[in-house]
Amino acid sequence: MARRIDVTGADGVRLAAWEFGDPAKAGPDAGETAVPDAPGVLLLHGLMGRASHWASTARRLSARHRAVALDQRGHGRSEKPPEGAFTRDAYVDDVEAALEQLGLGPAVLIGHAMGALTAWQLAAKRPDLVRGLVICDMRASALGGASQREWAEWFASWPVPFATLADVRKWFGEDDPWVERPNPSRGEFYAEVMAESPDGWRPVFDPDQMLRSRETWVYDAHWEELAQVRCPALVVRGLDGELGRAEAQEMVRVLPRGQYAEVADAGHLVHYDQPEAWLAAIEPFLDSLDGE
Repeated sequence: MARRIDVTGADGVRLAAWEFGDPAKAGPDAGETAVPDAPGVLLLHGLMGRASHWASTARRLSARHRAVALDQRGHGRSEKPPEGAFTRDAYVDDVEAALEQLGLGPAVLIGHAMGALTAWQLAAKRPDLVRGLVICDMRASALGGASQREWAEWFASWPVPFATLADVRKWFGEDDPWVERPNPSRGEFYAEVMAESPDGWRPVFDPDQMLRSRETWVYDAHWEELAQVRCPALVVRGLDGELGRAEAQEMVRVLPRGQYAEVADAGHLVHYDQPEAWLAAIEPFLDSLDGE
């Protein structure tokens, strides 16, 4: 079960948050309300992602936490203003507003890729709102202009519209030139961000907005904010992901209270490639925070 909660982000942008799990009842005749003292967890997807990508993780965590996933601006069911800001500040301010409006803080932030960067930037800015941090497969170093050009070319190569969701799964799981070997979980990941239109299946996001979002980090490194994170932080990488071991271990060294975990047989989409191993990597960390 996921319950939608609308929140207002920076500049008045409407954001959709999703609370997972069956809310506990306060009494035999009471309506359904969330457990008031459950520790909060906010899950932040990566670029092109959506809150539903966290469904299995959030449901697992909801047994002991108030687990909420956020559709970030330009993604999922949240607003996609044509002239809206897609800056780092805008993304960070949105999450800050969501935590305050949802009453989740101080919360654990679990972020994948772009969502992880947003999470650690907010942890540096507002330590009072963040008690723990999970960084999944996001680099702190700058990627450079060549990376941005490659992504623009990749978006242009998508054979949209797709006739069926099966075609989506096949292209992203097998036929995409960026796929080194068949990866069904990657196909499922992208099928989740498609919506049916009169002429076929298209992404729920605007690729130009994704490029605008991405250019706010590919040209800059983010080691300084990482060093300012004071809460416990876990860096998780897939062995075949985009975050290399050397950089991940340097991130752990830079983090004042950093820890490291890796997941075998997983690429960039760690929580999709190996969902049980992903949970096995993060749950001991979450348990340690709950025991503090």
